[in-house]
Amino acid sequence: MIIGICTCEIFIYNANSLKSKRSVIKSIIEKSKNRFNISIAEVGENDKWQKSVIGFATVSNDKKIVDETMENIIHFFNSYSEIEIMNIEKEIL
Repeated sequence: MIIGICTCEIFIYNANSLKSKRSVIKSIIEKSKNRFNISIAEVGENDKWQKSVIGFATVSNDKKIVDETMENIIHFFNSYSEIEIMNIEKEIL
């Protein structure tokens, strides 16, 4: 079993309250769950308006599939014009 773990630190443009931040984060998380069948959650910077850390994990029996899935998810995050990925940490176990 191969496990891929990734955390993405993101900056959210035009988030002027926790409510507007949560709206963007919730959208990203729900669409990612449905599209990629992954475990995903906001794992850091919960009380800051314009920053968040999103963590996700994927499992497969092939390292190449795990790596491709993580790259596809990061590419999906980049398709959101409201956010910018500031830091990515990936680990394959």
